[in-house]
Amino acid sequence: MADYFVWDEDFKLNVSRNKVRGAKPIHKFGAVPEMSQNTTGTVWDKNDTIYPWSAFVSAGVIVAQTVNLSDKGKKVIVFGLDSDYNEISEEFTLSSTGNITGTVEFLRVYRAYIAEGDTNVGSITFQKSGVDVILITAGKGQTLMGIYTIPAGYDGYIYQGTSSAETGADATGDVYFRYFGENGFRIGHTFEVSGAGGEYNYQFAFPLKLPEKSDIDIRVTTRTNNGRYTTAFDILLVKELIIPNN
Repeated sequence: MADYFVWDEDFKLNVSRNKVRGAKPIHKFGAVPEMSQNTTGTVWDKNDTIYPWSAFVSAGVIVAQTVNLSDKGKKVIVFGLDSDYNEISEEFTLSSTGNITGTVEFLRVYRAYIAEGDTNVGSITFQKSGVDVILITAGKGQTLMGIYTIPAGYDGYIYQGTSSAETGADATGDVYFRYFGENGFRIGHTFEVSGAGGEYNYQFAFPLKLPEKSDIDIRVTTRTNNGRYTTAFDILLVKELIIPNN
C-alpha cells in the first residue's frame, strides 16, 4: 500500500507543530519596492534586478557591509544551504566601522532577519564575491526574497502561490524553476497581476513537485507605471523515501 498524506486541517496543523515525521512547511514571501516600467526582475528587495544566482556557482563566505551608526551591534541571522545543499545558518554582529566577513560557506542564501536589536533604521546588505545577495530594506527587519532552493534529501511540493501589484501597476508574473543538473531556468507557472484586479491567488489542484536542489525564482515583467509587487508561496518539504536494497 502506498503512503500518502491527507491534506486536511489536522494534518496542516500537525506539520506546523513538527508532529509529522519527515515533513515541514516553508512559507516564502517577497516584495520588490518599486519595479520600473517595462522591466523584468525577481520579486526581492532590490529593484530592477534578476536575482544574481551566478554569484553562487560555488560555495563561499558572505560579507556583511558596513551599516549606519543606528544599526551598529544588531545581530542578523542568515539562512541558506552549504555545498552539499544542507541547511545552514550564520549569525553576524553588524558594524558601522567596517565590513564583517563570515566564516560559513554558503552555496545558497534565502532568508535573513534581525535576531537581536530593534528593527533596522537603514538598509542592511550582504555580498558574496562583491555582489549583493541579501538586502534587508530599512524598517523591515527581514529579507523579502521571492526565491528558494529545495534542500538535499527532500522533495518540495508547492501548494499555493499569491501575488499583488500596487494600484496603477500591472505585470506578467512567471514562476521559474531550475532543476538540479540543468543550467537554465524555465517557466513552471505563469500569471497576470494588476493593482486594479486585486491579488492573484492560485491553489494547485495537484501540488507541483520539485526534487532536491531545485531553485525557485519568482519574476515579474512590468507594463504600466512603476510599482511595488509582492509574492508568497507555500511549500511542503517531505523527506525522500530511501528503500534499502535487499
